[in-house]
Amino acid sequence: MKKVIITVSALALALVALAQEKPAAPATTSAATTTAAATATNPDPVIITAGTVAIHKSDFETAVKSLPAEYQSYALGPGKKQFADDYLRMKLLAAEGTKAGLDKDAEVVKQLNLLRENLVAQEELKRIDSNIAVSDADLKKAYEESKKEYEQVKARHILIAFKGSPAAPKGKKELTDAEAKAKAEALRAEIVAGKAKFEDVAKKESDDTETGKNGGELGNFGRGQMVPEFEQAAFAAKVGDITPVTRTQFGYHIIKVEEHALTPFEQVKPTLEKNVKQKKLRDTLDALKESAKPVYDEAYFAPPPAPPAPKPQAAPAATPKSEKPAAQKPVKKP
Repeated sequence: MKKVIITVSALALALVALAQEKPAAPATTSAATTTAAATATNPDPVIITAGTVAIHKSDFETAVKSLPAEYQSYALGPGKKQFADDYLRMKLLAAEGTKAGLDKDAEVVKQLNLLRENLVAQEELKRIDSNIAVSDADLKKAYEESKKEYEQVKARHILIAFKGSPAAPKGKKELTDAEAKAKAEALRAEIVAGKAKFEDVAKKESDDTETGKNGGELGNFGRGQMVPEFEQAAFAAKVGDITPVTRTQFGYHIIKVEEHALTPFEQVKPTLEKNVKQKKLRDTLDALKESAKPVYDEAYFAPPPAPPAPKPQAAPAATPKSEKPAAQKPVKKP
């Protein structure tokens, strides 16, 4: 895992707690001895001291929690000392800035207020989210309304590739687009007429050799798993249908649909629960905003003016016949 580099500025932006420095206790023994003794009697010991700055265990762990989730285990594990150094630098800078009166600077106060409001807003969001209930009735309704998303098709296919296709087989004569289409049409006609079995033709003729050896079997697939042209043809066909020849970037396909099914409710229930809860949360936030009846300054929020149209360029003046054209470098032939 790459080491996490925590910049002082990023850390400072994450911590409103800077405005509430805890006073440092005077250091009378070594840091290690003080920490060991304090830990035994105090659940929130001072774990770092530097000049007038004292960092309590709770301060440090709160700082770690301000990091993205994927970095927290590193900052409490192999990167603990590295993060402590960065955090200490930030605390020292904040202490010096406070001495200089920067905490009273109007712009700094605005930023601190913004960070404080943002933290409070995040906690309120968590509170609202924890109070949102999702019932089985909600989930079943969502499942019924979005059944199309959970539809699956079981199918087989035969692929006839054309020249340039990613599926064009090596060591085999390449077909033009027209030749590939004609071959696919002829094979389909034989299958539909009952002169050949779909599975046998797939094994012998399909350029998708991986599925071809199993009679063209693709198994079950849902929406978004196949290229659009293939998906449209497969999902539109009825069970038992042999679709018209369908062109994709891979070549011409003959598709046999064997089954239409739905992903079982229990299988998609966790996803449904997440989606329904997110929708309820969005609806709650939208209702909160609308109930406050916001009014926007239309002049301030007006869309930016369209950029001016480019001026037409004047046509170059004709070169008099008496003048020789400027010398040009020779142009390579393609």
